[in-house]
Amino acid sequence: MERLERRRALIEARLVEVVDGLEPDTLREEVRHTALSGGKRVRPMVTLLACETVGGSAEEAVDFGVGIELVHSASLVIDDIIDRSELRRGTTSAWAEFGYGPAIVSSDGLLGEAFALFSADPDAMQVVAEAMVELGVGEATELSAKPESEAEYMTLARRKTGALFRAAAELGAIAAGSDPVTVEALGEYAERVGIAFQIRDDVLDAVADPDELGKPTGHDAALERPSVVQVTDLSADEANDRARAESDRAIEALDRVEVADQAARDYLVELAEFVVKRER
Repeated sequence: MERLERRRALIEARLVEVVDGLEPDTLREEVRHTALSGGKRVRPMVTLLACETVGGSAEEAVDFGVGIELVHSASLVIDDIIDRSELRRGTTSAWAEFGYGPAIVSSDGLLGEAFALFSADPDAMQVVAEAMVELGVGEATELSAKPESEAEYMTLARRKTGALFRAAAELGAIAAGSDPVTVEALGEYAERVGIAFQIRDDVLDAVADPDELGKPTGHDAALERPSVVQVTDLSADEANDRARAESDRAIEALDRVEVADQAARDYLVELAEFVVKRER
């Protein structure tokens, strides 16, 4: 646990440093509101743990980890505008706090800082660019060509959530100088964790208490969004079983990785198991 907290502190310190370097002051405050308002920091933790698993250090991967967190935060700003959600991470969402225009500008600022962190490595840039294309296709699908089967839902979950998770792990492997086979294996692990995370997120939206969750629930049904519950007619328990299956396959993907740090790998396994049991 102490090692995890050290990694988290490393991420937070670098995140604050990046955000505090923004100008002008208004943009900095808007970005701070989004990027520093809490959050589990799951994606940057995946980046650091993936790097350490294959022999790199957390310090080598922290810029990439912070970058992927900024990309994720930017996507949440836009999600909240689309959904008209006034609450995020237990606080006011960006558009509700500052208005639509400033919120969109803050999303741009987040992406700009993220790509500055990736810019020194062409492989990192390619990984993130591909993830953002997938994310964009997923968001467009959710708004227009909504899935009508479990298979189509799983494709949407891979694009909407799995893609950024995959990028997070691949960035960690790239930071450690890994070969393409290792990059792909860690990417598959994280993509499947992301899909499990999305399925569980859909279930929580359908059944969780909003005060405990830290954001409003029932959005998927109210907005007719293609959640696993809406699309497949699976019960919450059956949907959770699907999430567990993805988690199991994620752990299997780690078996293809030559491990240099067993403790870091163990944390990745714990994460895959946690995302299907989480209550927030």
